[in-house]
Amino acid sequence: MTPLVVLVEFRVEPKDHDEFQRLLAENAAASRRREPGCKQFDVLVPEGAPTGVFILYEIYDDDAAFKAHLQSDHYLQFEKVSAAMILERTIKQLRLAEAEPAAPHWARV
Repeated sequence: MTPLVVLVEFRVEPKDHDEFQRLLAENAAASRRREPGCKQFDVLVPEGAPTGVFILYEIYDDDAAFKAHLQSDHYLQFEKVSAAMILERTIKQLRLAEAEPAAPHWARV
């Protein structure tokens, strides 16, 4: 089974930054807590980016786990409440290029 990595970039109006960040954080926490196939879900703000830019870094067991995420109640609620705030969204689905990825450099002893 090859994990699926999902990168999502959002751009929202600066006036919606704080509320959108709160909604993203709630969705991420619910995904980590309620979805067994969700292995990681981080909400990031790029350094030097204008207010209103967010990147999600998500890892799922497989395609089926990601599809389950997209059908979850908390995700559908996030979509409903945040739709009017989103100016732009890009989604990239990636696979690990290495069979066994190395531990992050900061985790090596």
